[in-house]
Amino acid sequence: MRITGGQLRGRSIKCPDGVIRPAMDRMRESLFAILGELEGKSFLDLFSGSGTVAIEAVSRGASHVELVEKDKIKVGTVLSNVALTEKEMGRKIHCHFMAVELFLKRCKNKYDIIFLDPPFPYRYHQSLIEMVSKGELLTPGGVALIHRPKEKEMPDSVLQLKLGDRREYGRSIVDFYVNNS
Repeated sequence: MRITGGQLRGRSIKCPDGVIRPAMDRMRESLFAILGELEGKSFLDLFSGSGTVAIEAVSRGASHVELVEKDKIKVGTVLSNVALTEKEMGRKIHCHFMAVELFLKRCKNKYDIIFLDPPFPYRYHQSLIEMVSKGELLTPGGVALIHRPKEKEMPDSVLQLKLGDRREYGRSIVDFYVNNS
């Protein structure tokens, strides 16, 4: 896998052992193009896998980036991958190795962008967006993106979060929920 844009464009990233479904290069490029300028923004990458999306966010200018991954098999690879941002850019990615649901319950921070990429068999996509909304984890105007299989339906609004965009990538969809509060 490679970083598709920003200061680290073209750098290779390791893929960890275990079950992983990395975000396709084409999809990542498209998502970051839609999100636009990240300079000075905060970014949270949930179900991080290899850390690629978090690294992509730093590479494209995000100022504060955190990631969450619970699979202990991936820890070494994630830490090795995110070290690239500190080594080459002097920018640290804060890593949390725990269940996303637990992180969301405990989190007190607010983010401009939250990217959720649960495994495709995961059944609680809407509950995740509800947790983001109830926890008030998005800044006003902030966006929560959730990557899901095409056959999994999502509503047009979840509490104060409203669907702002929906993009299709092969057999998957990314929904963009905007915090209108």
